[in-house]
Amino acid sequence: MPELTRISIVAPCYNEEAVLGTSIPKLIQLLDDFVVHHGCAPSSFAVLVDDGSRDSTWAIISDAVERYPGRIHGIKLSCNAGHQSALLAGLTYVTGCCDAVISIDADLQDDLNALPLMLEEFRAGAEIVLGVKTARDADPLFKKMTAALFYKGMRWLGVDLVENHADCRLMSSKALENLAKFGERVLFLRGLQPLLHGKIKTVSYGISPRLAGESKYPLKKMLALAWNGVTSFSVTPLRVISWLGGGVFFVSFLFSLHAFFSVVQGEALPGWASVTIPLYLLGGAIMLAVGIVGEYVGKIYVEVKGRPRYLIDAVVARDVGGVTENDASLRGGK
Repeated sequence: MPELTRISIVAPCYNEEAVLGTSIPKLIQLLDDFVVHHGCAPSSFAVLVDDGSRDSTWAIISDAVERYPGRIHGIKLSCNAGHQSALLAGLTYVTGCCDAVISIDADLQDDLNALPLMLEEFRAGAEIVLGVKTARDADPLFKKMTAALFYKGMRWLGVDLVENHADCRLMSSKALENLAKFGERVLFLRGLQPLLHGKIKTVSYGISPRLAGESKYPLKKMLALAWNGVTSFSVTPLRVISWLGGGVFFVSFLFSLHAFFSVVQGEALPGWASVTIPLYLLGGAIMLAVGIVGEYVGKIYVEVKGRPRYLIDAVVARDVGGVTENDASLRGGK
């Protein structure tokens, strides 16, 4: 009889009290389906990470741990660390105690029918299986447009990123062990996938409307995530500064030649245009350059300080399978 695969599911949660009452039973049903129809171990479990929620999210998670002992585990971060850090907390928690982990958003907009397909690709030899959205009908038009611009921009900047892949993915235990070796503070997990292992497959699926509540990724957070991705994996913006500086110098040189010949030919006319245009042009270019360089310097500052990416306030689990709530590495954050 082939050895059963122990699967864990990790879902970050931030102010998700409206959706957890529906999504937790769906996760339990999914685990049952894995066990009955897909050869997974009965000890497979789901981990819900409360990312410093201000509502009753943690109370709901704690209650689910009691109602589904051994099947739901809860992690409470001491403060809101951000989606990527909360996801990393869950991935760190399951490292070493499962054969593969599937990460998914708590709103369960991703098609759950695609997850068994990920498991099949894993058993066929893939170490990482990425979920790729084929249709974004549930997304508003603005989000569709900005997502398309984001992926095109990332490709132009030389970042190896799979288009329309968010954070729904399967990672093997080997990929998790490789992830643990990355100590950077500013995380962009989507961009790390090609660095973790070369055996990567994709599974396509559509997304459904959100079950309840509202998206926790407004425009501000989406832009911040995109900028983190750019500055974490590409130095092209710094090179653009050089190109821009060369262009500004060339334009300014032409202005200088024009002014020189105007004086020589006695055609110089008093006016502010020849002064203000180069002044504003150079001033704007300098401010842009300082801003971009400042972003990279800021990231160096964050990395050098070496602060924990998250801090864990509590771990609630029964029959954890090798990881206890008193584990010092979990309580100390990472």
